[in-house]
This record gives sequence, C-alpha cells and structure tokens, in this order.
Amino acid sequence: MALSIVVNVEEGAEYSLTRGDPHNEKVDDTQERLEGVADVCMESHYAYGLHAGFRRVMDVLGAFGVRATFSSCGRAVAESPWLAALPAEAGHEVSAHGWRWEKHAAMGEEEERGNIARTVSAIEAACGRRPSGWHTRSSASLNTRRLLMEHGGFVYDSDAYDDDLPYPLTVAGRQHIVLPYAFDTNDMRFRAGGGFVFADDFSRYCIAAFDRLYEEGATAPRMLSIGLHLRAIGRPARIGGLVSLLRHVTRHHGVWVARRIDIARHWRQVLGLPAMDDPWGPIA
Repeated sequence: MALSIVVNVEEGAEYSLTRGDPHNEKVDDTQERLEGVADVCMESHYAYGLHAGFRRVMDVLGAFGVRATFSSCGRAVAESPWLAALPAEAGHEVSAHGWRWEKHAAMGEEEERGNIARTVSAIEAACGRRPSGWHTRSSASLNTRRLLMEHGGFVYDSDAYDDDLPYPLTVAGRQHIVLPYAFDTNDMRFRAGGGFVFADDFSRYCIAAFDRLYEEGATAPRMLSIGLHLRAIGRPARIGGLVSLLRHVTRHHGVWVARRIDIARHWRQVLGLPAMDDPWGPIA
C-alpha cells in the first residue's frame, strides 16, 4: 500500500484586490464576503500558513521521517520562495498547483499555457528543479493535459478523483500517468459545513480509509491520498490529527509513504512504460 501526503501551498496565490486581482478570495474559514475593497481579514487567514502552519507541518513530517509532495501555486512560491526551497532541501517533492489558486475550466488556451510556464519557472527558480507533477484547483480545462505534454517535463498529474490507483492515459501520443486525488481524506473539511471540527475527526476518518485499503492491500495494490493545507491542519488544535494519523500508519508493515513522483515513477515501471527523465530522483 502506498500513502501519499499532499501539502497544498496556496498562501499568496489566493485572489486579492491588494495583489491586483479582479476580486477577493471567497473560500476560507470566514463566511463574510467583501466586494470592491481589500479584504485584509481574508489575506490574514491565508497568511497564517506562512507564519505558523508551515513550520508546524514540516516539524511533524520530520518527526515521523516521512516525505510528502508540496503541491505549490506558482505565485505563492514567487512571493515566498522558501515555501518551495525548504521542503525540497528536506527531501520532499515540490509539484505544481497552478499559478494562482483558481480553476482552469473556463480559462483560454493561451492564458493557461502561460500560467503553466510561469508556475514551472517560479518553482524551478526557488528550489533549483522543475516540477514533475501538476494538480489544478478543482476543475482542469479540456486542454490542461495536452498543454502539460506540450510544455514537457511532467511525469504525472492529479486532476482526477475517480480511482484509488494511478492509471495511464495516452495524451498527445505519449503515455502519461494520472494519480487520482481525494477531497474526503482532506483537511479542507475543517471548513464550515465540511464535517470536521476536532483533530480526531480528521484522524479517525483518514485512519478508517487507511485501514480499509490496508486490508484490501493484502491481495491487490492500493493507494491513499491525504490532502493537507498549511492554514488548515497547521492550526494548534488540528495538527494533532496529523500526528495521530502518522503514528497509526507508521505502526503498520508494508506501507510505503511516498512522494507522488515516486509513485508515478514506480507505476510506469510496473506498466512497462519507458522511464522519464525527472529531477526528483529516488530518495537515498
């Protein structure tokens, strides 16, 4: 069984009139919406991930000796390069999460092509390696995978929620790996109405998913994705949920806690596909 921990890095990539965007961000813990003026309250919610959440998450991952994938928005990394540099130095993967934290579904092809290029450049400048994975916030466009192939260097994307296992797709004449993601085993459910209130709401749910997949893994390969956000799980009353989950997982034999690039690389090998050159080599 493979366990993939994804840390979403979005702080600084949210919509903000202060940063010249057409409107303010509308998704976070606060339910108040400000139109036409800067929303310093919303900006402060996101900044919590920078000031406190990042270090808390990094410390827990380090304490358990596990490696994660830091799915990073390009503008967040451009504003705070250490968000990519420090995880890369610690052996985590830094993948691409779009330029801004936004859907691509209605985005024009030229705009999307430019955003992919800007995101790759920002991550490469910050940590010295281009990203090998991509995940769009919510819905990708019908062009996203083709544009990723056109840009080059992408081994996988996570723009799917339709399976527990990776699978290959032929995109622009090449074999590409899709690593499905999950919104249920995800700290985004701490938002109002999401179902998680206490830290053990998160850990109990994720452990239940782990235990079921671990049991199934006795006869077939299985993968579980855990989604984290710096400003969400990084809160003092929530971080214990991640600790409980990792304590449970690391007590089991035969569990591979892996970066998504390692899972994608392994899946290509299992399927007999040619290896792809990527800068995120296996961890020593």
